[in-house]
Formats: sequence, C-alpha cells, structure tokens
Amino acid sequence: MEIDYTKIKVIGFDADDTLWVNETYFREAEEEAGRLLSLYETPNKIDQELFRMEIKNLPTYGYGVKGFILSMIELALELSNGSVTNDVIAQMLNIGKDMLNKPIELLDGVEEVLKELSKDYRLIVATKGDLLDQERKLEKSGLLKYFHHIEVLSEKEEANYSKLLKHLDIEPEAFLMVGNSLKSDILPLVKIGAQAIHVPFHTTWQHETVTKKEANGSHYKTVKSLTEITDLIS
Repeated sequence: MEIDYTKIKVIGFDADDTLWVNETYFREAEEEAGRLLSLYETPNKIDQELFRMEIKNLPTYGYGVKGFILSMIELALELSNGSVTNDVIAQMLNIGKDMLNKPIELLDGVEEVLKELSKDYRLIVATKGDLLDQERKLEKSGLLKYFHHIEVLSEKEEANYSKLLKHLDIEPEAFLMVGNSLKSDILPLVKIGAQAIHVPFHTTWQHETVTKKEANGSHYKTVKSLTEITDLIS
C-alpha cells in the first residue's frame, strides 16, 4: 500500500541519532562504567543494573546525560554498599562532562536534506532529553537556520504530539515525523493520524525497542538513510 505524502506541509525531525550521533557515546560510557565497577560485579550484570537504575530514575531526572550519570553514581553506591571511592565518582562525573562536550557528528546527508526540504516544507525539531544539552547541540550543529520551531518534549507519546500539533496549529494529516525510534518517533504519530518515516540507527537504547507485535498494523515507511526522503515524498 502506497503512502500519500501530498498533504504534508510540516516535517518534524527527531534530533539524537536522526540528525547526529548520540547513542554511540552512551554505549561507550556504559562500557566505562563496567570497567570502573568491575570490583563489585560482572560487566553484563552492571549493564543490566544500570539500565534498571536509569528506568527507575526517569520520572525524576528525565532523559539525557545528566540523569544517566546520576544513575551511574547511584548504582556505584548501591553495588559497593557505599564504599566506592571518591576517585571513581570523579571519573564518572568526568565521563558525563566529556559526553556533554562531544563535538556534533552529523549523520550522512543531513544538511543537504534539510536544505532541500526547507524550500517546500516547514521544518521543526521534536526531540526529548535535557533542554540545555539539546539546545547546545542544536546550536553547535549549525542546523538551526533550517527549523521554524524547536520542541524538547519530556516524553514522546500520543498526547505529547497531539498537544504539540495543536499548539502549532498543524493538522495531523499535514504532519510527517522522521526519526530513528519506532517507539518514540513513529508509532505514536501513526496512531494520531500523522505520517512517519523510520530511519534506523545502528545502535538503539533498549528502552526504545519495540516488539513486532507492537509495531504490527502500523503504516509507515522505513528508509536506510535520510537522503532517501526527498525522493520519497516528492
């Protein structure tokens, strides 16, 4: 079944792992956490427990590097029964600072695609994470000039998207979302009557994975690269 994009007037883009590299740095930080805490547990167990701690803390800290590092420190205290050294805590804080100061690595073709699409569509960013960090990354990316609106959401669920579209006076059928996460960028949009294009990234946080059953029946397009989008919707 072909998807009709002729009604699209506004295109939304996720930021992390859609416009630029992000999740790769979290995987590297998790490996470093495994090394720092190897005195107390195996790397596999540390990875599992860190994910558990992140999910537990999401309602308090939200998404992003700062909540991730705070969860890492809390796990260190828990696994060590409070005996983890100041040096290890300091190294964890430095991991976070290093992540926050990473250069922006744009994914292939991002600026060319945005430049081309901005001629015919209104473009917005709809992402989640830490507000200050996302604003910093957008500024450093050099991409701000292509977007009419930037929205950093606390969650990416149907209600959040519906509220955003209503605020921007956009009808769902006139909106197309582009992102790497089926859970956050694709399925909620399909459910509210918008269109969505999935651009998978090679690494996905396990919190963002969905089962085939959850995705079954949802009508969306998957492409290998952002560069395919201009031809797809033209």
